[in-house]
Amino acid sequence: MRKPGTKKRIVIVLSLLLVGLLGAAGTVGYLTFLRSPANPPAEACADGPEPGERPVVVAAGASMTQGTQGADWVGALRERPEFRGYEIVNAGVNGSTSADLRERIDTDVVACGPDAVTLLVGTNDVRNGVPVQEYKENLGAIIDRVRSRTSARIALMSLPPLGEDLDADINHKLSAYNAAIKETATRTQAVYLPVHERMAEILRQRGGNGTSYDFSFALAYSAAAEHYLLRRSWDEVARGNGLELLVDHIHLSDRGGAIVTGLAAQWLSADDSPATSRP
Repeated sequence: MRKPGTKKRIVIVLSLLLVGLLGAAGTVGYLTFLRSPANPPAEACADGPEPGERPVVVAAGASMTQGTQGADWVGALRERPEFRGYEIVNAGVNGSTSADLRERIDTDVVACGPDAVTLLVGTNDVRNGVPVQEYKENLGAIIDRVRSRTSARIALMSLPPLGEDLDADINHKLSAYNAAIKETATRTQAVYLPVHERMAEILRQRGGNGTSYDFSFALAYSAAAEHYLLRRSWDEVARGNGLELLVDHIHLSDRGGAIVTGLAAQWLSADDSPATSRP
């Protein structure tokens, strides 16, 4: 016969477990989807540009740039010794398309008075079926606006693969967007940074077809939970999903992020970098 109060204790324990699970779920959701990146425009550029101060670099884009759903390549760039004297602003916003970035270009990029700007945006355009010509027009408008209001150097990054099967239909579709990026860089005399090409080279060296694109919100949430709750590195999360450069078929593993950081660092360290061009 069950002792008096046993049922009550069971209910209390189950309730506490439920509260704990909901709390953990809320924590993952906040850390992944809701929190701002380190040093966003709203904080770094609230008072406008400060002439004569340290060089300002704005990394603009979507979730791959925000860096809360995968490797934070902007944060890794900020931590490099050669850039400790820079103001590196993270203008990545989860879910952004090229049209979204175009709408916020004044507040998130121009307002910072940047010396250099990186653009990594378009994955959501591909996924949402935005026409390539419309995407190309948005890129052009973004560059024109930055050029008309600042003297910043601009680098356009090609888009990483979606999933790691380069022969998948979605990656054939993505190639047209990367062609638009390269054409826009040439036309506007911006620098083109071959993110996709570097990643594709690594995936081809592996031999055979990689894991086909299979992104879902559930997978993204699960990957984030592994990282934030179980303290697994983004590389470990990627391997657990049969991937190498991407944790959930879209967002960057540590190795994938290092490729982007390396290309950005190489560009910023060029002879005409912001640090050497300032008076």
